[in-house]
Amino acid sequence: MILHLPDEQESGTNSNAGVLDSYISRIVTGDKEALALLYRATSASVYGFALSILKNTQDAEDVLHDSYIAVYSSACTYRSAGKPMAWVLTITRNLCLQKLRERKKMADVLPENWETGLESRREISEDDKLVISECMNRLSDMERQIIALHAIAGFKHREIADLLHIPLSTVLSKYNRAIKKLKKYLGKESKSDDKSGN
Repeated sequence: MILHLPDEQESGTNSNAGVLDSYISRIVTGDKEALALLYRATSASVYGFALSILKNTQDAEDVLHDSYIAVYSSACTYRSAGKPMAWVLTITRNLCLQKLRERKKMADVLPENWETGLESRREISEDDKLVISECMNRLSDMERQIIALHAIAGFKHREIADLLHIPLSTVLSKYNRAIKKLKKYLGKESKSDDKSGN
C-alpha cells in the first residue's frame, strides 16, 4: 500500500527528541550547522503543518522560512522537556496565525496548490504525491491539521489537543472521522485499480 495510515493506538513523540534537543542547544551558541541539521530533520513536518493551516503553498513556504529564523533567534528561551518538535510547531502555529490575521482570510486549498507544494518534496515519490494530494482534498481544515500532526509529525492526540487548544475528544473524533474518510477513499481506489487490471 502506498500510504500508511496509523491507527489511533499508534503514538509517536519524535523518537529523535534527544537529537533535536542537542541541535537546539548548539543553535544557542550560534552554530548554523546545527540549524541546518534541525531544518533537514524537521522541515517536512513544519511545512506540512503550515500548509494544513494556511492552505496556500506560498504562505506555507514563507512561514517555513520564518519559523527557522524564529527558532534561531529564540533558541535561548527553549527549555528542554523532551518535546522539541512541539516547541518548533508552536512557533510555526503562531506565525501561521499571525499571517492569517494579516490577511484576514483563509483561502481555499486549490488542488494545484497542493500539487505545487508536493512537487518541491523530492523525498516523496510521484505515486505518493498523487495519493496525498487526493486524500488531503477530502478532509476538512481541522481534520487535515490533526492528520498532519499525528501521522506526519508524530504527535499524540493529547499533545495535538494542547497544541490546537481544542478538547481531546474533538481531536479523537475528527481524527477517527478523517481516517475513515481516507480508508474509504483508498478502498474505492484500490477496487477500481483491481477492476481496471483484469
